[in-house]
Amino acid sequence: MNIVVLCGGTSTEREISVVSGTGVCGALRESGHRAILIDVFGGIESVDFMNAFPEEYSVESAAAYIRSMDRKVKEAAELPHRSFFGPNVRKLCRMSDIVFLALHGSNGEDGKVQAAFDLEKIRYTGTGYISSALAMDKNLTKLVFAAQGIPVPRGGVVHRSEGFVELSHLGLDFPVVVKVACGGSSVGVYVVRDEDEYEAALKDCFALEEEVIVEEYIKGREFSVGVIGGRAMPVIEIAPKSGFYDYKTKYTAGAAVETCPAQLSAECSEKMQRLAEKAFAALFMDAYARFDFILKENGEMYCLEANSLPGMTPTSLVPQEAAAMGMSYPELCAKLIEVSLKKY
Repeated sequence: MNIVVLCGGTSTEREISVVSGTGVCGALRESGHRAILIDVFGGIESVDFMNAFPEEYSVESAAAYIRSMDRKVKEAAELPHRSFFGPNVRKLCRMSDIVFLALHGSNGEDGKVQAAFDLEKIRYTGTGYISSALAMDKNLTKLVFAAQGIPVPRGGVVHRSEGFVELSHLGLDFPVVVKVACGGSSVGVYVVRDEDEYEAALKDCFALEEEVIVEEYIKGREFSVGVIGGRAMPVIEIAPKSGFYDYKTKYTAGAAVETCPAQLSAECSEKMQRLAEKAFAALFMDAYARFDFILKENGEMYCLEANSLPGMTPTSLVPQEAAAMGMSYPELCAKLIEVSLKKY
């Protein structure tokens, strides 16, 4: 197949997206596909459209070219009338058999690219634009989950225009978790234990977004469950060696102990898997996704959020869950394409 692996973009997760895309593109090439790696925002200035998907191709060179544009992309992203799609991106995507979305964060995982591709009848991996938008907004996700009987932490939303809001007005007390509503990779997530930390966390989050979620801090073990085609993968436990599972811990090898399958009773694992499948259905998802959970010592579990385009880096969770099922990284990439094509 001729495949465009789309990565990069303008979100705070740009670099992680490039790592994901590089891995995916290499795996697809290894499997015999003619895959090319493209930055959705930076694009490619010069393209030989007669040989757009060459047999011989250096994924590493393509990744280096994308990284060389980091500064240029950051500057261009601030221009008021700059199109999000870079030079030749849409044409190459239209020429492909499918686009593998290795995008993370805003303007990529939030349904906007998916909606644009739907209009142009471009096939892509992952769920559709409505599910993507719901999953990206953590407040909307919580509202949907709560309505479907999926347990979520107590909390509320604070808007930038409101400024500082007393925790008592939200029915909460310290410690609490403060996080941006539409961030990913734990960017803009803080565990705060007093008023000074709370005020500082709000300030930092409002610098990123207008809407901030404040919710109860739940002490417990952290888990994640991938879902492919509506069926849950093995549960993986994430035990950070220090702090919590933040951006640095997620993408630093050895910063957390990740155990898959998780050391849980069969009953507890199955309950979490069924909740993940229920969450998948509640958000009207198709193809694949990943759901994060926390488990209290008393056995109560809560679904924290949904990830509509889970990371595909060497340290990412879904590839580890796939490995526990006996599925190699290239096989996983092929499977994600297979389940994504079913919606077409």
